[in-house]
Amino acid sequence: MAVETSAGTEVPGLEGVPLLGSLLDLTSDSLGTYRRARERHGDVVRITAGPPGLRAELYCVFSAEGAQQVLATESANFRKDNAFYQEIRDSFGNGLLTSQDEDYLRQRRLVQPLFTRKRVDGYAGAVVAETEATVASWAGSRDGIVDVRDEMTHLALRAVSRILFGTDADVTVDVVDRCFPVITQYVLRRGYSPVKTPRTWPTPGNRRAAAALEELYAVCDRIVSERRGAAASDDRGEDLLTLLAEARSADDGAFDAAELRDQVLIFLLAGHETTATSLAFALHLLGRHPQEQARAREEVVRVLGDRPPQAADLDRLPYLTQVLKEAMRLYPAAPVIGRKSVAATEVSGHTIPAGSDVILAPWVTHRHPRYWPDPERFDPERFAPGAEAERPRYAWFPFGGGPRACIGQHFSMLESVLALAVILRAYAFESVDTEVPVSAGITLETRGPVRCRIRRVTG
Repeated sequence: MAVETSAGTEVPGLEGVPLLGSLLDLTSDSLGTYRRARERHGDVVRITAGPPGLRAELYCVFSAEGAQQVLATESANFRKDNAFYQEIRDSFGNGLLTSQDEDYLRQRRLVQPLFTRKRVDGYAGAVVAETEATVASWAGSRDGIVDVRDEMTHLALRAVSRILFGTDADVTVDVVDRCFPVITQYVLRRGYSPVKTPRTWPTPGNRRAAAALEELYAVCDRIVSERRGAAASDDRGEDLLTLLAEARSADDGAFDAAELRDQVLIFLLAGHETTATSLAFALHLLGRHPQEQARAREEVVRVLGDRPPQAADLDRLPYLTQVLKEAMRLYPAAPVIGRKSVAATEVSGHTIPAGSDVILAPWVTHRHPRYWPDPERFDPERFAPGAEAERPRYAWFPFGGGPRACIGQHFSMLESVLALAVILRAYAFESVDTEVPVSAGITLETRGPVRCRIRRVTG
């Protein structure tokens, strides 16, 4: 509940350096800084960063109970009004990830029927086909080594593009491959910068980002225009964009061309980076833990035999699902979630003032020793039947939660489990890069390759 500022005790602050506070620590290792903050000061910590006059104050909430309060029980008091979300909005549009209030509710109502379990299960064939093509391409890998981060990024992008665009997938994959890295780095630089030059100024960074956005928008606008035309004729496809173009209701109307582009861009951003992260680190962790890998493969072979996996197999592969969930615990694709408080609010006995930047960190909560004994250990049994019921609901929240929970979480789980099944049946993995440095971007980023030595499985 919202309370007066005096209701709770003052939030403890993380020690920083004179003038800059924790700016350098956050810049060099934000995830490590958040972990140290919790270890030193508890579940609600204030971190200051930047010089006087440009200083930011971040109120970090690390407990599962606090995460539930921010995302679910008091979600109306914590909005996506911070500078980082505004930068995403300015580049990728006002889609489901960034919209708020009635805009968000209208979009959600129009999109929700396209993400029912039955509808999403229909995408299984496209996922399996793209995974089989990826696996086939490894036959000529040099020295039997692949970078699973690059491979899974390409796989997830091809899968979501095929589902979104159907026959236009190849064109969009090339454009997204070329343009997304430029745009996402631009968003990150501006999101974390205390001083932002106007986007219209002809700086090298602005010009590179503008060119990438122009190319990305152009291909999306062309395909959107074609799909809107096809939706009004008999020459329609069954790809997701066509279904979005047809989505309408008496109360909410339909998406116009600009709104369709916004949804497409957000689906591309959220639909491939997150799944790629989960798949890459599941393979990385299995490559470091041969016993768990063997158990997962045995389950796949026993359930599937030689046939391709299907949507119905998701419930028949419980251990593989546990592996994926444990990978998502240790390497959540969204390691940090930001909000801004509307009113002063008491969280875990501390008062967060109105208008504060609030940080949730799945990266930290997923390693909280109160919920996860020996938290750095890879142990899929943490997600065995019954084990999840013993933990607070928000001890694990890779898809966010509350009314803004990810609409595509069933699709992500379906895609990831089926892709892992195809991959593990074909290849065994041994991690070459046993330690993988990571950082918080729009999604979890790796600071180098995630290489695995692969060996074809026979028999």
